[in-house]
Amino acid sequence: MDIAYKLAQIGINGTLYRLYTAAIELGEAPISEVAARAGMVRTTAYDALSRLEQEGLITLQEKRGKRYVIAHDPNTLMEKLEGRRQMLSELLPQLRSMYNRAKGKPQIRFYEGIEGIRTALRDTLTITETPKVVRGILSMEELMQTPGRKEMDQFINDRVNAGIWLKVLRSEQKDVEPIWPSSNETLRELRYCPPDMVLSMTTFIYDQRVCLISSKQENYGLIIDSVEFAAMQRTLFDTIWALSAPGY
Repeated sequence: MDIAYKLAQIGINGTLYRLYTAAIELGEAPISEVAARAGMVRTTAYDALSRLEQEGLITLQEKRGKRYVIAHDPNTLMEKLEGRRQMLSELLPQLRSMYNRAKGKPQIRFYEGIEGIRTALRDTLTITETPKVVRGILSMEELMQTPGRKEMDQFINDRVNAGIWLKVLRSEQKDVEPIWPSSNETLRELRYCPPDMVLSMTTFIYDQRVCLISSKQENYGLIIDSVEFAAMQRTLFDTIWALSAPGY
């Protein structure tokens, strides 16, 4: 792929591409010189140059009675894309909620394999309700296999950094290590369900979503985005929570 094609993928095409690459090649030059380099006349270049300035890729500056184009370091492109990615990441839950309400029906997303499980797991970090509390049923035995201890440690670290509390139910029969206790430091409140109740599938309830993480054998993540289903799962969780003993 050439540079023109790649820049077009992020919206810098046509006259924008010609003027932007001309500005980079010249570094700093009068508008007329940049326009000529791009094969355009000065008067038709103004609008496109103003757009590039709004995008933060160049600066238009008055010097010695002339308007100059000053190109910014191309690293600006990466910073710009990263800024947009972060903004979209923050907006996505609200936009998705609006979309689902408009559709009037639940949305089901199926993710296969280890990468799919990671994707489903990390979706829980997009919670928007306040206070930020995720309800979770965790099967440590399965989670230690998939996605594994290292991935879970990173997930816990990211959850804590995001200020998200986890109210978690576990079955003692499914615990394999003396870890993940109740802790203010790791924003976790643990309860163990009654001994005759074995919870073997990891489930998270947050906003209007329910995330299911399978065992290594079935190897999938599933997210159900449904107000009614999430409400029912929340009620079931709270009922078991009331019957369960605090874990330390």
